[in-house]
Amino acid sequence: MDAIYQHFRKDEAALIDHFAELIETARTEYRPVLTDFTDPRQRLIATSLVSADDDIKLVHFGGYPHAERQRIIFAPSYFSATAADFDIRLLQIIYPEKFAELHHSTVQGTLLNAGLDRDVFGDIITDGDIWQFFVAAHMQDWVTSNVDKIGRVGVHFTEHPLADYVTPENDWEPLNFSVSALRLDTVVAHGFNISRQRAKTLIQGGKVRLNFGESDAPDAEIATSDIISVRGFGRLRLDEILGESKKGKLRVSAAVIHK
Repeated sequence: MDAIYQHFRKDEAALIDHFAELIETARTEYRPVLTDFTDPRQRLIATSLVSADDDIKLVHFGGYPHAERQRIIFAPSYFSATAADFDIRLLQIIYPEKFAELHHSTVQGTLLNAGLDRDVFGDIITDGDIWQFFVAAHMQDWVTSNVDKIGRVGVHFTEHPLADYVTPENDWEPLNFSVSALRLDTVVAHGFNISRQRAKTLIQGGKVRLNFGESDAPDAEIATSDIISVRGFGRLRLDEILGESKKGKLRVSAAVIHK
């Protein structure tokens, strides 16, 4: 385990320990173990933990292909998972489409402010008109009973088969740039074409989230599969470190959604 810790950030140690416990449960009890919804960075960590284990495998699913947030199953190598094993429900938001407009940030903010933990619901998707989101099965009734407005818009929810998901708008744009260091403020500055000082101010002002958690440290280290959200600007995903330039800078492959 010590070798695993050194490859990840110190603040990820608790997550590593949690996944290690779930993996051990799957191994000793010979059964699949299901996690909450995870982001790409968390799945990268989980994959690292099982990569050298021939007895345990990892499968993940978020309700539809290429979901950003997905549940993980740690299971014996012989286990064959189906979509039903992930206990995910698809809820469609019913709202007065002709008179109101929804936004991703408003939908997510409403669910969080209502008391829903971020790890029990998955992607929020839209084709421009229809809005849907994925939620852990055990929280479906809670959502439908406790949420009747998104922002100021009255809503209710209908459940649909997972196969009825809408094809989401793909707003991610590829972006390559070079940085002197993988610091949060440096990556934000390059990703959104703003000054490093402005990026630092946004971070210290609580306007930046790293992997869906608040981060007020401009020098926080960024790594592959991290997702950065900047209020008023959009989202940035770090996909790959391409190598070092002749001038000693790190070449980065990323994707960005501009708000």
